[in-house]
Amino acid sequence: MPIQTIDLEKFEENAENLYEAVVIASRRARQINNDLKIELNQRMEPIIAKETEDDTIMNQDKMNLSLEFEKRDKPSIQAIKEVLNKDLKFRYRDEE
Repeated sequence: MPIQTIDLEKFEENAENLYEAVVIASRRARQINNDLKIELNQRMEPIIAKETEDDTIMNQDKMNLSLEFEKRDKPSIQAIKEVLNKDLKFRYRDEE
């Protein structure tokens, strides 16, 4: 997979500076990763619950599910795309 470059000016347009944009993207990537973990566990539950005598079928189901998740963009790439497309809305914590 070739490395893609990012236009840094466009990346930091939604934030005050580049470092803030990186923090925004990293926090969003963490949220996406947590959502993916939950989705994977929910989809693996029925596969694990039905224990059959033939483990090859169960292993094949696990493998197909694993390959499906591997084809998706990584959470960091998704978060960067969201920042670049201005799909993210963020706010500062209230300082009280």
